[in-house]
Amino acid sequence: MLVESTRKRKLLDNFQCAADKIAAACLKGGRDVSAVELLAVTKYADPLETGYLIESGKIKTAGESKVQNAGDKWVDGALAKTRKAVNLHFIGHLQSNKAAGAVEIFDWIDSVDSLKLAGHISRHAGIKGKKMPVLIQLKLTDSPTQGGISPGEAPGLLEEIRKLPFLCPSGYMAIAPEADDTETLRPLFAGVKRLFDKDFRGALNEYGFRNYLSLGMSHDFEIAVQEGSNLPRIGSLLFS
Repeated sequence: MLVESTRKRKLLDNFQCAADKIAAACLKGGRDVSAVELLAVTKYADPLETGYLIESGKIKTAGESKVQNAGDKWVDGALAKTRKAVNLHFIGHLQSNKAAGAVEIFDWIDSVDSLKLAGHISRHAGIKGKKMPVLIQLKLTDSPTQGGISPGEAPGLLEEIRKLPFLCPSGYMAIAPEADDTETLRPLFAGVKRLFDKDFRGALNEYGFRNYLSLGMSHDFEIAVQEGSNLPRIGSLLFS
């Protein structure tokens, strides 16, 4: 069933709302709005609605968190015809035995948190004749279910990943702890931005990819963007 016209209007309004909030956050943070790219989290979205926003020229970057589900949608399913129109990022926890599939399906892998995983990704990228841009995931919470490496260990991991022949380390990604008052997250985001600026200099890196600091989700992206995020991950706000 096609997306109905009233729902189409709602989706476009949602996207414009998110874009306006990003612009306002950039203005408040003294940033150039053109430096910020919205990553649409499409893992729970109706593929027809995702496809509509892609065909409307709104979604240019999307994120999925499960390899099999992404393949079902973007390779074999409803989004296959629009696949080439987006940069597709893997944003979930990646098991080493799923690395081959992730390399096959995705343009970016944003959740590398160990040298072991990085090695698997590099090996499979080499088999595919592909240079794989990756982000290192930082762990900012005490949650045992949250992936990532501590900010203090990240530069060391980055140094080792830079030695792998088929990986292109291109920034940091992190999920902030839940907070009733998102303003309390500002110092945390600012600290990650300082680390990012130290380890990734310039808009583009030596591999020719953009350097990304991916902070902020639907509930806290405005503070994250003010503090320097250039790849907020927005899902529920777009598809509500």
